[in-house]
Amino acid sequence: MKAKKSLGQNFLMHARIAERIAKTAGFAPGAAVFEIGPGTGMLTRELLKLAEKVIALEADDELFEKLQADFAGEIADGRLELIHGDIRTFDIEALPKGYALVANIPYYLTGEIFRMFLAAPNQPSALTLLVQKEVAERIARAKKESILSLSVKAYGTPKYEFTVPRGAFSPAPKVDSAVLTVRGISRAHFTGRGEEERFFTLLHAGFAHKRKFVRNNLAEAGFAIPLNAPRSGASGEQAKPVLAEKARAEDVPLSAWLSLARS
Repeated sequence: MKAKKSLGQNFLMHARIAERIAKTAGFAPGAAVFEIGPGTGMLTRELLKLAEKVIALEADDELFEKLQADFAGEIADGRLELIHGDIRTFDIEALPKGYALVANIPYYLTGEIFRMFLAAPNQPSALTLLVQKEVAERIARAKKESILSLSVKAYGTPKYEFTVPRGAFSPAPKVDSAVLTVRGISRAHFTGRGEEERFFTLLHAGFAHKRKFVRNNLAEAGFAIPLNAPRSGASGEQAKPVLAEKARAEDVPLSAWLSLARS
């Protein structure tokens, strides 16, 4: 099958890498696995060896027909549910509770996939994505934070698992990829929907102008952040979160953003 540039297709062609991805995902016993864009089915075959059931969503008409033929047996016995559709219009609420998400996703959809699934009412139990190496490093390894890294960490614990060279794909992309996992996914950091929304409002306001100090960015957005917190217990008042006067958004840790959202 010829890859379609319009769909951002880069097919994984190495079975051993596919096997390693499936094992790295580490599904819970009996868990359903949701795969976005199975493509040629290289990763799908390995997922079927480990998961009780795989639900695979494919947007490409030709690939969907080929997958139906190649996996006719697995579809017939109910171990594989193959769905024809676009992830951007897919109803996540239709997936079984506690599902694990595993996918080799188009680079241009990376941020959207993270937002869709981590912020969904029906969150995955874990997420294993084959993404651009630079993106995986920015989320899990970089000393400086970004909107994307903080958005992911607000819901779970990201980990850079291993690098996948560009030669493992057809056609080969211009950059290397990496497998990134996010485990322990929940809304435990937030007391409610309002706090969750405030967190992201503050985050986007704080990063509005990267070269400005975060206090100035927040002030321009209408947020008043105290320079000094009262001493704990003073006048019966709880200590408020404090941002360093000259801190930039990329230097502010997740804990501080969460404190701001609660204040």
